[in-house]
Amino acid sequence: MKKGFPVLLAVVICVLLLGSCSENNDECVYQPDTSGIEVSLQFERLDSALLGVKSKEDLRDFLNDYPVIREYFLRRNQYPNDSVMMQVLYGKFQNPHIDTLQQEINRVFGDLSSLKEELNKAFTNFKYYYPEAELPEIKFIATGLDNDMFISDSLIVVGLDYYLGDSAKYRPLGLYEYMLERYRPSYITPSIMLLYGISSKYNKTNTSDKTMLADMIGYGKSFYFAKHMMPCTPDSLLIWYSRKEISGSRKNEDIVWAHFLENQLLYETDHLVKKKYIEERPKTYEIGEDAPGRIGTWLGWQIVRQYMERNDEVTLHELMQNTDAKEIFNKSHYKPKK
Repeated sequence: MKKGFPVLLAVVICVLLLGSCSENNDECVYQPDTSGIEVSLQFERLDSALLGVKSKEDLRDFLNDYPVIREYFLRRNQYPNDSVMMQVLYGKFQNPHIDTLQQEINRVFGDLSSLKEELNKAFTNFKYYYPEAELPEIKFIATGLDNDMFISDSLIVVGLDYYLGDSAKYRPLGLYEYMLERYRPSYITPSIMLLYGISSKYNKTNTSDKTMLADMIGYGKSFYFAKHMMPCTPDSLLIWYSRKEISGSRKNEDIVWAHFLENQLLYETDHLVKKKYIEERPKTYEIGEDAPGRIGTWLGWQIVRQYMERNDEVTLHELMQNTDAKEIFNKSHYKPKK
């Protein structure tokens, strides 16, 4: 996932009742009273403006008006000069198949009312927890599958053509099938909130702590944050797991934990070892064929959850400000049930 925040790290908000969420082991977390908070995000839809350019002059004007899209989404630095960039892009947007892409976007997203409502709800919760924070402008774009998302403090850009889902005629190129799973409309808002949660602006970490545990807790805090911005969103949407993967992780949580303990992974600092449990992979083969990738980040989420359950005086803001991963782990008294 691409981002504007300096730290790396994905919708439909679950409209199921709490009981039906529980059938999938997904409970709604605390939903704050936001009745006194009014949020009206500034949206701008630009997909047809770019896909439908009629002349090079129109394209040049668009690129000058939206430098973030020019630099990030359309990768200006990959061209030897602006003249070559203009020629290539104009030829691309004059391709007759571009009309099909626009039709697909209209079919899947319509007038964007559902997505806008989800984003307004998530940022209303965000304002509850961070009342002084400035809200970003949100722009929707389509660039012919050049990029997915950009996030900074003041601006969010969403590439709608990346999130058309399984039924789309055109899908992003160069991605494994398990990665394509997350590029559906239902993942847009969770991805945005997760990237806010991993941002160093909100998620404070000790950069000198290079242990696996520090990485696990850092990611765990980001998932915990995102869940509270979207209280009834299924965990699978937040961590990009399938329902089967979430269910299997929960059922085998004690086995996963035993693997980490037996192999003394919590305080491992070797990057090549850590990446097997933290970074993008289809499976964590060291544990088993059914263990999903990034299992260490999921385990960190469970530790953070238990820490917050056992220390209910700690606020979300205080959790996100805590840079001591070892303290969070110790005070969680984490031990999964068999």
